[in-house]
Amino acid sequence: MFTNKAKDDSSAIARTRRNFLESSLKMGAASLALPALARAASVEPQPQEVKPFDLEELTVADLQEGMRTGKFTARFLVESYLARIASIDSSGPSLNAAIELNPDALSIADSLDAERKSKGSRGPLHGIPILIKDNIGTADRMMTTAGSLALLGVTRPKDSGVARRLREAGAVILGKTNLSEWANFRSSHSSSGWSGRGGQTRNPYALDRSPCGSSSGSGVAVSANLCAAAVGSETDGSIVCPSSGNGIVGIKPTVGLVSRAGIIPISHSQDTAGPMCRSVADAAILLGALSGADPADPATKACPGKSPSDYTQFLDRGGLRGARIGIVRKSYDFTESASSVFSGALDVMKHEGAVLVDPLEIASLGKFDDSEMEVLLYEFKADLNAYLASFAPNAAVHSLKEIIAFNESHHDRELMYFGQDLFLKAEKKGPLTDKAYQDAFARNHRLARVEGIDAVMDKHRLDALVAPTAGPSWLIDLIDGDHDTGGSSSLAAVAGYPNINVPAGFVFGMPVGISFFGRAWSEPKLIRIAYAFEQATRARKQPRFLPTADLKLNS
Repeated sequence: MFTNKAKDDSSAIARTRRNFLESSLKMGAASLALPALARAASVEPQPQEVKPFDLEELTVADLQEGMRTGKFTARFLVESYLARIASIDSSGPSLNAAIELNPDALSIADSLDAERKSKGSRGPLHGIPILIKDNIGTADRMMTTAGSLALLGVTRPKDSGVARRLREAGAVILGKTNLSEWANFRSSHSSSGWSGRGGQTRNPYALDRSPCGSSSGSGVAVSANLCAAAVGSETDGSIVCPSSGNGIVGIKPTVGLVSRAGIIPISHSQDTAGPMCRSVADAAILLGALSGADPADPATKACPGKSPSDYTQFLDRGGLRGARIGIVRKSYDFTESASSVFSGALDVMKHEGAVLVDPLEIASLGKFDDSEMEVLLYEFKADLNAYLASFAPNAAVHSLKEIIAFNESHHDRELMYFGQDLFLKAEKKGPLTDKAYQDAFARNHRLARVEGIDAVMDKHRLDALVAPTAGPSWLIDLIDGDHDTGGSSSLAAVAGYPNINVPAGFVFGMPVGISFFGRAWSEPKLIRIAYAFEQATRARKQPRFLPTADLKLNS
């Protein structure tokens, strides 16, 4: 969640002092600052020394072909990614994306190699190393903490729905990724990618810039080739923003397509896990493995009975031809450079045969911001308390109230950079039977669904909507917290509808993406469109691990 911090500048005395100082120092400051700025802009940042990596940018299909031919084994893949993590995540550029590694990863890989020899492959994820966000529960020797010291040592007696499906597909859960603590729902002044347990994750394109949140570690890990693919989770923007900021593909599915059981929650009406990958094809493979009904998650009962288990069938190079796409511009205030990237993306869509409806008016945009927060505060308290009771019996804390007290008693490790104002507001909320909650919930779905996405898509006979996902990443700021660069995630998030980020270009070497979103359960159509755009642009570039953004590189 982003907050603009207005500063009071109304004092006449302060103005007088400032004007006097500006007059006195103007010439001196200019003579000192301008040459320094000129020198800074003229010096190209030097990338960190990073060893060549044999698996660099290889797709899931590439890795599977290597295992089929005997070039690779699952054990070799796990060893290679573990070495990569040791080389550039734990040391070197020190991205700090992985919060914990699976001590059983190598033995799991060995058993999958033996199974491949004796029985054949389970499918496209057999033996593929995947990192998952540290709010996704696993019944193994790894902890599930949401980055909080309050849950340190907590292991689960049962896999989450996501972990279970990954294991069934033959994936190797390589470890857990760092995240914005409590999925960025502790403070309105937080630093994305920071947790009390894991510290600050850094953007691989410029190490002093934010990875965005809250699936920060998953986004960075995929972009930096620390794994073949990763799983993140989103309530509002937490898959698509780190995907945009780290130059990868992220799919935020329709709520109910992927099981939420066993994931540390914020909001049962908006939470969902989803794939974070270097290509649309890999994301389609991973989505197929993750999706499906789960008796432990009632939301999955709403999933259409004929929901596909294989989303790769929708990878259509001509998927933009004839597609009617609505251009959503309202309320997104991006820099000229970011807007230029978006304009270029629209030109590509037109060239590929899409029919663009531009501009598109969605009257309900921006009218549910307050009601969204109201719902999230109510649901966070109710859902987290239920989670702690059901899934974390061995935790030292058993309620939101006890977590707040834990943070206060560990102020020097948990609250030294920012507080817990969202926790305090949530704790004051009553039960989900409160009229205030029910009214806000109904308002959200009416404005985001009925009068929002559904209405505009019906009116213009659209296949998808498109908007810039976010602006380029901001500087990490542990003093003031995140600096909003704009975003478009809320409409699909509040509706509970799907959203896919695809890399679109760069601003001073920092990646920016665009979002394709639409109706509930429209993942097949969105994947078709996103894949066609990706293949037409090939916008992704590998990160260079620069210490800071290259101000000479505006392309």
